Amino acid sequence: MKKILFSMAIVCLFMTSCNKKPVETTTVSGLLPSKFEYKTDNGYVNKLYVIKNAQGMEVTVINIGARIVSIAVPDKDGNPLNVVLGYDSIAPYLQLGDYYGAIVGRYANRIANGTFELDRVTYRVRQNEGKNILHGGPRGFHTCYFTIEQAAENQLICTYYSKDDEQGFPGNVDLTVTYSLTDDNALKIDYQATTDKTTLINVSNHAYFNLSGAQSATFAEQSLYIDAAKYTPTTEDLIPTGEISPVQGVLDFTSPRTIDTEYQYDLNYVLNHPGDISNLAGKLQSAITGIGMEIYTTEPGLQFYNDKKRIAFVLETQHFPDSPHYPNFPSTILQKDSVFNSQTIYKFNVNSHAL
Repeated sequence: MKKILFSMAIVCLFMTSCNKKPVETTTVSGLLPSKFEYKTDNGYVNKLYVIKNAQGMEVTVINIGARIVSIAVPDKDGNPLNVVLGYDSIAPYLQLGDYYGAIVGRYANRIANGTFELDRVTYRVRQNEGKNILHGGPRGFHTCYFTIEQAAENQLICTYYSKDDEQGFPGNVDLTVTYSLTDDNALKIDYQATTDKTTLINVSNHAYFNLSGAQSATFAEQSLYIDAAKYTPTTEDLIPTGEISPVQGVLDFTSPRTIDTEYQYDLNYVLNHPGDISNLAGKLQSAITGIGMEIYTTEPGLQFYNDKKRIAFVLETQHFPDSPHYPNFPSTILQKDSVFNSQTIYKFNVNSHAL
């Protein structure tokens, strides 16, 4: 009898161990992939994708808006630290209430009055900031589900097909955004787009950076350099006046300096070396963590925005705001059967001193 009971106990123990689910592994930044799993009624899916490099750096991305959820990089003590704002589950992203880490477009930044003209045709797009359109409209790319392919441990290929008249923009557009993480701690973002009808294209990533840590209660003690001697002044509703003016005083970051966190920045800086990916377009660095971030881009502009509520900085590489209304601004027109290509690199390093 004892042998029978012992045998039954062993069988029960074996069955229990077989039925026990394996413990889920968190990402370096502490995220649980299962918390990001979601499927819409019409079949769109959301997952958390992870890319890594040999140095212990990690980037996570989701389908909604091809958003960067976290970027974990080693600080001056060698400990991984998440340096972008994001959520730890899918629920807040479903509200579509912000641009955290998202690809924004078709037109990043603003177009005045939600109108523009192409080939003698006037288009009216969906306004979402008063009379103007911001970041592609209320259902811009930041709200769309991208198809994501894990091409390698260090690379994600994100694609989206934007239909003709989506948010009022003309032409069917095929967009590909590729995230690649190199072993020298550089996150490369490559953009490519084609269209079957003349349209506008101006895409960017809207990550919120705080190099003192995403959970930091301050963004003081961070210094900034921008390779731009000029900027595009704006009206009160942040629409460019069409002028290109010299940076002066609090707007001047041509020499590295600590950011005045009391001043509200939301300006497009005209880069000195547009199109030159080898040129340092900007650098942000935290004296607290020692983490520095260098920016390289083929884009002609860099939008700098400090969000006092979220305690973070946005550094969007882009063409200029409201370019369709100013022929002196770099063109954002994409012709039929042409290819739009753009690249931006965020390269991270550690230095125990500020810039």
